[in-house]
Amino acid sequence: MSKLYSAAESAYREVKELILSGALPGGELISEGEIASRMGSSRTPVREAFLRLEAEGWMRLYPKRGALIVPIADGEAEHVVDARLLVEVHAVEAVASNPRARDALVAALRENLVRQRELVSTGGDAPQFSALDADFHRTLVRAGGNPLLETFYDGLRERQRRMTASSLARDPEQITKIVEDHSRLTDLIAAGDAAGFAAAVRRHMREVHALGEGSRR
Repeated sequence: MSKLYSAAESAYREVKELILSGALPGGELISEGEIASRMGSSRTPVREAFLRLEAEGWMRLYPKRGALIVPIADGEAEHVVDARLLVEVHAVEAVASNPRARDALVAALRENLVRQRELVSTGGDAPQFSALDADFHRTLVRAGGNPLLETFYDGLRERQRRMTASSLARDPEQITKIVEDHSRLTDLIAAGDAAGFAAAVRRHMREVHALGEGSRR
């Protein structure tokens, strides 16, 4: 039983990563046999993984046809960005007037930026970059020191990764612009400019996810 569970867990993690990284884009139809062959396993653990992913809303199962990767819903990017803005801006406001906390956050962000630049210089792929991007923004939230908001934000992380991967697939060249934006956001935090950060991060998110400026407020 534990062996089966382990195989099902591995299948679940592998397929979910393919979805979040954009390797399995929304609208694509896949089969149990395809994934089982890819993993070198039987179909049983893959079936368990598919059921779990369907329950989480990542795919829809169609008997004798396969599993459809659920596309990013209309309005989902708008909703996720709105929620992220509330949490990230609040976190930066919380540390802006605290030099010690602010300096620690800036150091962590700059460390992440080094990895982003290294990835760009070595021709790293979009899935790797989308994970670093998510880590950059998660670092902002963690600095705010509110565990309830951290938990809430973690619930957005997977959607955030998938949205970013989708945006980069649409326009791979924007990776350089994203790194520049992250550097600018870090400088604003270092200067204690919470208002400037709020305006810049809003513009950054909306540009990355191709949202117009007619945002709901």
